[in-house]
Amino acid sequence: MRAVAYKIPQPISAETSLIDVDLPVPEATGHDLLVEIKAVSVNPVDVKVRAHSAPPADEVKVLGWDAAGIVKAVGPDVTLFKPGDEVYYAGAINRPGSNAEFHLVDERIVGRKPKSLDFAAAAALPLTSITAYEALFDRLKVQDAVPGAARALLVIGGAGGVGSIAIQIARALTDLTVIATASRPETQVWVKELGAHHVVDHSKPIAPQVAALGIGAPGFIFSTTNTDSHIPDIVEAIAPQGRFALIDDPKFLDVVPFKRKAVSVHWELMFTRPLFSTPDMIEQHNLLNKVSELVEAGNIRTTLSETVGAINAANMKKAHSMVESGRMKGKAVLAGF
Repeated sequence: MRAVAYKIPQPISAETSLIDVDLPVPEATGHDLLVEIKAVSVNPVDVKVRAHSAPPADEVKVLGWDAAGIVKAVGPDVTLFKPGDEVYYAGAINRPGSNAEFHLVDERIVGRKPKSLDFAAAAALPLTSITAYEALFDRLKVQDAVPGAARALLVIGGAGGVGSIAIQIARALTDLTVIATASRPETQVWVKELGAHHVVDHSKPIAPQVAALGIGAPGFIFSTTNTDSHIPDIVEAIAPQGRFALIDDPKFLDVVPFKRKAVSVHWELMFTRPLFSTPDMIEQHNLLNKVSELVEAGNIRTTLSETVGAINAANMKKAHSMVESGRMKGKAVLAGF
């Protein structure tokens, strides 16, 4: 089968940073589905792994943690899907990725593809949807009010992949006032279209802008990018006993300033459940099906912003470059081989 892989970590500009390879078709066992891949999208995790994680000597590593496709075969323990089902999912970081014609994935982290979306539009959703949903409901527990705080959520980096879906999920499933940050005219328009009640500019001090809205201190803040540079503003803006979640990888994160307000700090990593095969791993199957229902009801739209082309090394390098630029809105997708 055709696949896109790499042998050694290199800058994306290197000729062999990503290469086209031919690999054996894997066999479904246990709870695995063998999925014929129709579309994939590229996330910051793809860029980070490619740049820093070396495969074993003389081996190649296939990236890809967002996919949509058709089930071709199932393992003997599978109960949730059958061959012919259209699915979408984000996979597991400790297994080969989805940038290949065929891919194995545990059924318990797979959802039914929204029928109203084509494969490219669906492939933009899984990783960011899981991340946003888990951050909001499992980490921040936005369903539980913070005493005295505004029923408000501040999303830092609102125009990125995770921010774009977090805004929509919060609007669809909660009564929160959603404040999103965006610094460019086009991204400010984007987050408003997705449902943000208010937009503030993260290239300027955030806390005074939030205070100027006159709604009170938000009980919840979700940071998706550049967290270390925004910590003073987050500490100032958040309500006492508020909850703060982040997903990026700050070089240094000082949580001591949160102590005075008794703010809880939560990491979200959507790979944790499949990585450790947690007893509640099937919750990712359930939440992806919930997102599909929200899409079908017209409450959530795909965050696909650009289809780069077919799934091959040349196009994948373009998509990696787009993600590395830090100026993406929504998601970049590749479709077909």
